[in-house]
Amino acid sequence: MPQHWFQNWFNSPFYHILYQQRNIEEAERFINNLIGYLNLTPNARLLDIACGRGRHAVYLNKRGFEVTGIDLSIANIAFARQFENEKLHFFVHDMRRLFYNNYFDVAINLFTSFGYFEEEEEHLKALLSFHAAIKPGGLLVLDYFNSNKVIKNILHTDTKTIGDITFHLEKTITGDRVIKLIDFDDETHYHFNESVRLFTFDEFGQLFRAAGFSVKACFGSYKLDAYDPENADRLIFICQKS
Repeated sequence: MPQHWFQNWFNSPFYHILYQQRNIEEAERFINNLIGYLNLTPNARLLDIACGRGRHAVYLNKRGFEVTGIDLSIANIAFARQFENEKLHFFVHDMRRLFYNNYFDVAINLFTSFGYFEEEEEHLKALLSFHAAIKPGGLLVLDYFNSNKVIKNILHTDTKTIGDITFHLEKTITGDRVIKLIDFDDETHYHFNESVRLFTFDEFGQLFRAAGFSVKACFGSYKLDAYDPENADRLIFICQKS
């Protein structure tokens, strides 16, 4: 069976080279803002869905919470497991499949770690698994890019040199997806791509309702500013399991 783009790309060491400049301090400030807004109790159980190498999960654990991180990438989870302790665990797992049942107080899905699938029912299947994993009345935090701003400000070509590698990037809008082509040489030539769904605010609302969630709040930045459809950098939903 052929692998999907995200299985190949997220398992590649080059993914982390290209995106190594992500702002750790910004991520921690965002987590601090979320903790304050959600008013989490000290014994809260959190599920980090598509946790990558665990940067959010590790910080949440440092703040005292019991955290479980899941990711489809074997390489990411192998890296994250060095940080495990009695209240922090990582597993290789597909977000579309049930992981525990009525167990977590909060599930988080951050940094546009959604919208990868070609079929719309696969996105719904993922949200249904999120819903099942959360306790009744529990919360889902889903952080996505603001599709309106992505479309308006798309940079079609870009070049980034990191160390000895020059990445050639090409972005296009094709239908309801943003496609990024990634080409570079490192002893041999490599080609990867990213393909992410351009969900609108209303489309997310329909998906959440279909999965059994109600939207409680929506923010447009990691500072939890109000969502401005045209200018916000992010589209951050706080949803409750109904």
